[in-house]
Amino acid sequence: MSCMSFSIEELTPRQIVTELDRYIVGQAAAKRAVAVALRNRYRRQQVPANERDDILPKNILMIGPTGVGKTEIARRLAQLARAPFIKVEATKFTEVGYVGRDVESMIRELVAFGVRLVEKERMEEIQKAAEAAARERLVDLVADLHPLPEPEPTPQQQAEESLIERATEAIGGFFSHAWVTPQHSPEAIEEHRKKIREEIEQGVHNEELVEIELEEGGSQFLQVFTPQGMEEMGLDLGAINPSLGNRRSFRKVKVKDAYPILLEQESGRMIDSGTVPREAIERTEQSGIIFLDEIDKVAIKSSGSGPDVSREGVQRDLLPIIEGSTVQTKYGPVRTDHILFIAAGAFHMAKPSDLIPELQGRLPIRVQLENLEEGDFVRILREPQNSLIKQYVKLLGVDGVELSFEEGSLEEIAKVAWWINQNVENIGARRLHTMIEKLLEDILFEAPETEQKKFVVTAALVREKLGDIDAGGTPEAESL
Repeated sequence: MSCMSFSIEELTPRQIVTELDRYIVGQAAAKRAVAVALRNRYRRQQVPANERDDILPKNILMIGPTGVGKTEIARRLAQLARAPFIKVEATKFTEVGYVGRDVESMIRELVAFGVRLVEKERMEEIQKAAEAAARERLVDLVADLHPLPEPEPTPQQQAEESLIERATEAIGGFFSHAWVTPQHSPEAIEEHRKKIREEIEQGVHNEELVEIELEEGGSQFLQVFTPQGMEEMGLDLGAINPSLGNRRSFRKVKVKDAYPILLEQESGRMIDSGTVPREAIERTEQSGIIFLDEIDKVAIKSSGSGPDVSREGVQRDLLPIIEGSTVQTKYGPVRTDHILFIAAGAFHMAKPSDLIPELQGRLPIRVQLENLEEGDFVRILREPQNSLIKQYVKLLGVDGVELSFEEGSLEEIAKVAWWINQNVENIGARRLHTMIEKLLEDILFEAPETEQKKFVVTAALVREKLGDIDAGGTPEAESL
């Protein structure tokens, strides 16, 4: 098996943490844990191949309330590693024998994600070549609509034609001959194509119709019920009946709509589709990451009957997947020995020790995430590369409105968010989404038609819209 190459293979754990800091505020312990786990992936790939299988990933259990960055840490980590990544809810699984999804379905989803990831990378590799081939095919189609006029015969061709006609008359017309149309020179043909190419780029032929050959695939996927739940079964209709295989048809489309179709066709021809599933399975096995959220919801102690039985059954079904087993997918068998599992839960109603002992042992690294304080909310609004404030500045910029926040306004927003989390329900940084939307709802509604192209959010406006805590006011918690 070839050694996987990572985009962050040169990054140290400290540099990985720095990269995560661009998107996530605080939670240094969790960042350190996942950074070490990711670096260990690279270290394992450098070990001799005959020793590689002995090194297993150290799965992680994140403990902390909702909205503090558990999911975002795992998601950004997967982006850094170009790894197949999925987020699943443990509460959606049921024990084998109960109605619902079985735990193996998350491996099938992970492989499907890996296939899409590999296809995307292959597309990027051949993008320029595919675009060039698609443009040339489009030039061919448009050139057929506007052919070069027949060239006039040269004096030499006229003399030869005259000689042949006199010879034919001399022998009584016994032989007949057909005039051969003079051929265009390669230079003239290329000059004509260059002109057509420029006209296509300028949109001259956008509304003209060209005929494109389309191929309808014969392979279909059929959803069927199995003892494990809903599955997809691949059907090669061409093997069953050749008349049901790939069928070709022709369709007339406008020139402006033809290019995307041709680009897709050329990309499909350049990508070796047979090797995509193999590479996707290898990448899934060697670098796949599964974020198993709400693990605390299946950790509640069993009462001996009812749904609690299924909860404990889910934990037991997870054991072989996390420890290492082979799962059958429509792309082929997948080994789970080296997939990294990051489990997470708030553990309000249960404790990590409520998990069955075998599962606890398979999640050896435990990280406690901290509650967000008032200062953290200010940093979340201001610092991350994708902060809410920056998102709304970009959104309103589309309508030509310049949005800015006055000194002290972010502190007021953070103060209200922290107060509501402390006194009503703690949903972490997700509280900010509702608050910013309520704060800006008027300008978001009026932006396309307003003549006021500069909008400044002041601390006074925040207190007016969200409530003045310092003055003893109580925010409308239910609406925030």
